[in-house]
Amino acid sequence: MPKPLWAPWRLEYVAQADGLPDCPLCAEAAGEAADSLVVHRGTRALALLNKYPYASGHLMLAPNAHVGELEELGDDTALELHRLSVHALQALGSLYRPDGFNLGWNIGRAAGAGIPGHAHMHLVPRWAGDTSFMPVLGDVKVIPEHLLETRDRLRQVWPD
Repeated sequence: MPKPLWAPWRLEYVAQADGLPDCPLCAEAAGEAADSLVVHRGTRALALLNKYPYASGHLMLAPNAHVGELEELGDDTALELHRLSVHALQALGSLYRPDGFNLGWNIGRAAGAGIPGHAHMHLVPRWAGDTSFMPVLGDVKVIPEHLLETRDRLRQVWPD
């Protein structure tokens, strides 16, 4: 039987996202976000660190345009997002040497989308045994590197 994913720290983000007047992904795409977590800006899409990561290097890949559904992306944007995912795998692989990755889209609030109006893919590096007891027992996540340092390190190794 599958075990539930216990992520109490996401409640703060989900509750905050409900009250946001502006889309944080649009702000990042426009270059307006303070302390931007953007790792790479493309013509039609960007790669940025998740502000509430499940693991070091947890990236989100999103179209620059405010599009909520995959079928609205268009072929050129979909292709750029695919290429960004390959580049992200290469950069994270060379920098962190994870044992695997989770890639996924959460489309709609019921599917777990914290920003349901702006489609985005999550790319999470994974290591054998990384399920960690800390979030379950102590309501604590152990992320060993500051997000801005992760951003800078990934920018240095991002494939052109």
